Amino acid sequence: MLTVLVTGGTGTLGRHVVSGLREAGIQPRVLTRREGKAADHVTGDLATGAGLTAAVSGADTVIHCATHVRYRRVDIAGTERLLAVAREHGVGHFVYISIVGIDDNPFSYYRTKLRAEELIAASGVPYTILRATQFHELILSVVAGLAKPPLAPVPKGFKSQPIDTEAVAARLVTLAAGEPVGRARDIGGPRVDTLADLLQVYCATRSKSRMLLPIGVPGKTGRAFRAGANLLGPDGETLGGTFDEFLARRSAG
Repeated sequence: MLTVLVTGGTGTLGRHVVSGLREAGIQPRVLTRREGKAADHVTGDLATGAGLTAAVSGADTVIHCATHVRYRRVDIAGTERLLAVAREHGVGHFVYISIVGIDDNPFSYYRTKLRAEELIAASGVPYTILRATQFHELILSVVAGLAKPPLAPVPKGFKSQPIDTEAVAARLVTLAAGEPVGRARDIGGPRVDTLADLLQVYCATRSKSRMLLPIGVPGKTGRAFRAGANLLGPDGETLGGTFDEFLARRSAG
């Protein structure tokens, strides 16, 4: 049976990846910084390298979903450590989740993801990189924060194409079960909306009445988002449901 190590396997995306692997008859191994309670959990820390050798040993494939607010220590240095151990132990496939449009956006986190991609491509470990647009959960956290004051500030001209996390997880599982392809086809949600529209949808589902205050975001990052650098290109594939449908499912649940 194929054994797949999943970093970030207890997170928003990772837990769906782990479930998808099990459903596909693939043995998951979940890397966690805390002492694992489940039989398939292994303790390790990307930020320090502790436990990585034991976690990777015997794994056929790695799906790297982990990220952290300390992203330089985890997303860059941690990825570099993980690749070194994967190369040493002969891992045959390294699958990485990245973000659409990071080539053309100077946002610091996006530059970090791009650097991680470069490390993977240069590592010598066979790899697949999947880029996706923003998850519904991220957009929810953004608009929920914007909607807190009665006068809700919203960046002018910003758009998003949010995607179901489950759809991203399913694609990662499919890719992990196959041969390394290098750069996989980008994926995104089915619809492009302005951030203002997404905020109004959220407020409607929460029966909130908010006046919107459009604000300009200066600099190169603001220009990149206004230009739609975070949106799926013409060669990408749309998957899953809309943000409205995501909110409706959460409300029903």
